[in-house]
Amino acid sequence: MQRLNPTLEARENRLRDLMVAAQRGDAAAYAEFLRELVALLRGFFRRRLTQLPDEVEDLVQETLLAVHNKRHTYEPSQPVTAWLHAIARYKLIDLLRARSSREALHEPLDDDHPALGSESESAALEARRDVASLLAELPDKQRLPILCVKLEGLSVAQTAQRTGLSESAVKVGVHRGLKALAAKMRNK
Repeated sequence: MQRLNPTLEARENRLRDLMVAAQRGDAAAYAEFLRELVALLRGFFRRRLTQLPDEVEDLVQETLLAVHNKRHTYEPSQPVTAWLHAIARYKLIDLLRARSSREALHEPLDDDHPALGSESESAALEARRDVASLLAELPDKQRLPILCVKLEGLSVAQTAQRTGLSESAVKVGVHRGLKALAAKMRNK
């Protein structure tokens, strides 16, 4: 197994220790964990949103909220930075997906775009295939609300109108579907 450089390993250990203490109810450790996380998230998003610097702080706040809401799912035997990176990455994807649905979708390819078939594009395609195959395993009453609300960025009301489900059924479908997807991902 490849070892982290000493600085990264020390940061990983410190964040893990703070998170574990926070999960046990240590409010001071949780506050310190969040302070350190803010700095990490700002750097992460600034590097990726050079063209959208105004979005960085909003994304930091959204990610902090997601971390807070999902803190009970962190497993201390796993690297905390990998868990945090996954949450931050999904928040970034949500932002970019929402922006692309609101902005011009037919932007021409030119020299300013990364080369087709780049490594990040390949990883994104692979991730989309994985998500698509997991979604295909869900019943329609869970799959359709997730597709509409989470992937297409539609509101609950728009999704209800499109699918014929009630608004409460859409909310329940998203919640149960995401829970089912998480369970499927843990089992793979």
